[in-house]
Amino acid sequence: MKDIVLKVENVSKQYRLGQVGTGTLSHDFNRWWHQIRGKENPYLKIGEANDRSTKGNSDYVWALNDINFEVERGEVLGIIGKNGAGKSTLLKLLSKVTAPTTGSIKYNGKIASLLEVGTGFHPDLTGRENIYLNGAILGMTKKEITAQMDAIIDFSGVERYIDTPVKRYSSGMYVRLAFAVAAHLESDILIVDEVLSVGDAEFQKKCMGKMNDISKGQGRTVLFVSHNMAAIQKLCTRAILMERGKVITDGKTDDVISFYLQNVNKAAAVFNFNTDLSKQNVVFATRLEVQDLEENLIPEIPLGSAWQLKLFFTVNQNVDDIIVAIGITDIHDVALSTTWSKSASYMPGHYTVIFSESIINYNTGIYKIIVGISKKLKTLDYIEDQVYIEFSDVIRTQDELIVNNQSGLFSNQMNVKVECLSNLVENV
Repeated sequence: MKDIVLKVENVSKQYRLGQVGTGTLSHDFNRWWHQIRGKENPYLKIGEANDRSTKGNSDYVWALNDINFEVERGEVLGIIGKNGAGKSTLLKLLSKVTAPTTGSIKYNGKIASLLEVGTGFHPDLTGRENIYLNGAILGMTKKEITAQMDAIIDFSGVERYIDTPVKRYSSGMYVRLAFAVAAHLESDILIVDEVLSVGDAEFQKKCMGKMNDISKGQGRTVLFVSHNMAAIQKLCTRAILMERGKVITDGKTDDVISFYLQNVNKAAAVFNFNTDLSKQNVVFATRLEVQDLEENLIPEIPLGSAWQLKLFFTVNQNVDDIIVAIGITDIHDVALSTTWSKSASYMPGHYTVIFSESIINYNTGIYKIIVGISKKLKTLDYIEDQVYIEFSDVIRTQDELIVNNQSGLFSNQMNVKVECLSNLVENV
């Protein structure tokens, strides 16, 4: 018999854009009036799917729409999907941060969540005091928390600062302590969002090992959201794929990841990035094109042919020591190659950088492009899980195949050319 610790039934979540609640007193009254008469909420009949790439015609959006799944004790469930698919909204409902508009969520045990940097921490309390606070929220006694205190502090690696108010912690220190608390206190279900990406590589590896121990050694359940397909594949026994607030597929991890990469992340020739200037980035990427060497757009790259990547970026103010980098990984996030421009100074303006190479040898399939812009190792813009290219299998003659006989994976071997398209009259 299955030991179900979490059951999500017909769960949907509706938001009104730009507002809190239903947005107006008249809407709140209308909702209440329908409720006392035993009628359906009138606002459940309106609204659109949550597609952040389109403007839409309704003020109401369904962040989640009719979600159903069960999780067994000791299972590690991976939740994947594009940005805006509804993953974080789902975890907030599961963590009881907010309530579903319709449907029900049934639990069999205590829940510990790690959704954002500093979630559940009071900034004016010390690290030690916040450990007691989080334990109390989970329903543990002071004696039970004290018994785990040394293990939590040791795992976090912030012993020197444990009696310092956490408002003075860096984001990495926050995450270290928050994960240590969530992993060691006696919860039955551990929910972890993408926050672990804030930590360094050594700590991420440590966290993966701990979550594996939690599920296999202690029989506790883990729900894990990540864009890192390698981590999902290694850690999770099962995965669900979300798109526009719905569960697209649910099954074995390898099958779901394969479906995601082949059907959701479509390779293309042009990718436009979010250019929300409210971030006030000094430098940010706006567009990337996949081209042949004559700058024709190519949605698929024939094996053994010449191709290049053309990146458009904007500089908002005078800045020095800027490096623009391109990385290529396979579908499991294994890094295959990296190349970068020389460190340079830029005036405000719009620029392009072209990364070109005559022949690069890859297998057929879909690959991911990562874009990074940095200044002295400080990241100014970073784009991941938005750009996918595809190498197609084209029949060639024996003479043509000789050209492609040598592996050409590159590491700063591509030709890099930077050009200024136009100067900005004033800073954006």
